[in-house]
Amino acid sequence: MLADAHCHLSFPEFDPDRQEVIQRMQAAGVTLLIDPGTDLATSRRSVELAKQFGFIRANVGLHPHEAEGAVADAVYEALEELARCPEVVAIGEIGLDYHYPGHSPRHQEDAFRTMLRMAAGLDLPVVIHSRDAWPDTLRILDEERHSGLRGVMHCFSGDTAVARECIRRGLFISIPGTITFKRSILPEVVRSVPLASLLAETDAPYLAPVPFRGKRNEPAHVRLVAEAIADAREISPAAAAEAIYQNTLDAFGISA
Repeated sequence: MLADAHCHLSFPEFDPDRQEVIQRMQAAGVTLLIDPGTDLATSRRSVELAKQFGFIRANVGLHPHEAEGAVADAVYEALEELARCPEVVAIGEIGLDYHYPGHSPRHQEDAFRTMLRMAAGLDLPVVIHSRDAWPDTLRILDEERHSGLRGVMHCFSGDTAVARECIRRGLFISIPGTITFKRSILPEVVRSVPLASLLAETDAPYLAPVPFRGKRNEPAHVRLVAEAIADAREISPAAAAEAIYQNTLDAFGISA
């Protein structure tokens, strides 16, 4: 069995053929999928999809690039109400992204802190997006730390030192399809951390692995990510898949 720890199956890119995508996913052995929201509208769609399909769990989140549009208390109140749905297993994706100009770091930090506090109040794990923002991400996690802080560092792009710092803070490391790219440092990261700390994700429809790079990604391709993790650790694909599946259950508090 395979698990995709981060896949936007509810996004409109899958509207034309979502059922066919699900069939290919199931044929590839993927039996668990975590669908994260990036704002109020996508979080609602994530929950609705999870209500339709028992193998999907939802996340309610606010992507850092959506932070400036969510300054009103009403948005946070609606997100918190939605997060109380039984289909929701985490708050995410949330975090910081400094890669593109034009997005206020201050607004991102305010939203990140608000959502971390929401997760604490609801006793839910968090799913964190961090791009070109590692020092601030780790600083805020330390400043907002509480005894129940736990979750996933989604689409991990840091080095081995950053990975260890994330694990030390109670976070799983979720490996995307970029592990298959030629210059990726992720194989080294995967070798340097415990297998019990690793998840696999597609981040579909984005970041398709080789040999599908440049095309729409989809959840069936998480098998290629798991195989790349197995290659890096020099273990069998079956052993990697089994560990990743159990880790995903653990990360999101899902019963087997």
